[in-house]
Amino acid sequence: MIRRTICADNLEGKSPMRAMPLFAAILTTTASLLAQSPASYHVSHTYVLGGTGGWDYIIPDPSSHRLFIAREDRVMVVDEETGKLTAEIKEIHGAHGTAIATGTGHGFLTSSEDKSVVMFDTKTLAILKRIPAADDADAIVYDNVSGRVFSLNGDANSTTVIDAKQGTLIKNLPLGGKPEYGAAAGDGKLYVNLEDKNEIAEVDTAKLAVTRRWSTGTCKLPVSMAIDTKHHRLFSGCRSGVMAVSDYVAGKVITTLPIEKGVDGGGFDPALGDIFMSNADGTLSVFHQDGPDTYHAVQSVVTPVGSRNLGVDPVKHRVYLVSAKFGPMTAGGKRGPVLPDTFTLMVVER
Repeated sequence: MIRRTICADNLEGKSPMRAMPLFAAILTTTASLLAQSPASYHVSHTYVLGGTGGWDYIIPDPSSHRLFIAREDRVMVVDEETGKLTAEIKEIHGAHGTAIATGTGHGFLTSSEDKSVVMFDTKTLAILKRIPAADDADAIVYDNVSGRVFSLNGDANSTTVIDAKQGTLIKNLPLGGKPEYGAAAGDGKLYVNLEDKNEIAEVDTAKLAVTRRWSTGTCKLPVSMAIDTKHHRLFSGCRSGVMAVSDYVAGKVITTLPIEKGVDGGGFDPALGDIFMSNADGTLSVFHQDGPDTYHAVQSVVTPVGSRNLGVDPVKHRVYLVSAKFGPMTAGGKRGPVLPDTFTLMVVER
């Protein structure tokens, strides 16, 4: 039918040569629409890892095909391919974040209860040293331009700066607010959500100074962050139920999009142009980037309640989530303890 249409002497009065561009335009439009409507994300695999205790950040290391999952007094190391627990880095007192300092052979873990950062060997997973940090050492980010690691210390309103090769303390830098999560832009700048100020702070990683800050507007309590370095965009997930998109060159929010409740994790897949926000209410909000200033909601993936943290592997195009089953609520309406052997890793992909 298509061949007949193209080859006909008259197509609504058009010559074959004029029909060809029309047909090409239809194909281009169809391809564009398909690109804006990616296949549905779904939970493709689940792996029961077990163990006791709560959890925090999930950090993929695509180069080693491993996941690092913080579990209060240790960090679980999981094989991405099999979902098997391969090792645990123990004697961590209040484990939260992990940073892999690519090219140095070192990794870094936050240990909030003893106000320190733990440096380990990425091959053997042996602990190499403990570096003093500050109150509530939480997330931690590696900046490959400066070769420095930045722990984000919530209660101390600061970042502890560490030389990634030597594992030495350089400075505790005040941020002027409570940092939650951050992202390195690969150009010597680090961006940090300041949860209590509803702001984003820009840190010069060489000069070790806060160079700018801007409001997240209606995006209140910004916690999770992901970055698109190609288009210079930041994605901040906020507890007020929106995601703010910032132009970090201009230093301003350009748009906000609604998300579900209890966000704590965020990620971006640059190849697919998809942004992810994981929420404690049991949803994964997925958005697609049509252009640097245009976004649309793709879907809300149903996940277990409590799966509020995520890690994105941009090589395998997978999102990793974790959750568990909980015991009865305690006095005061707080969530009950994690039931033994229910802690589960989930893989979400298209």
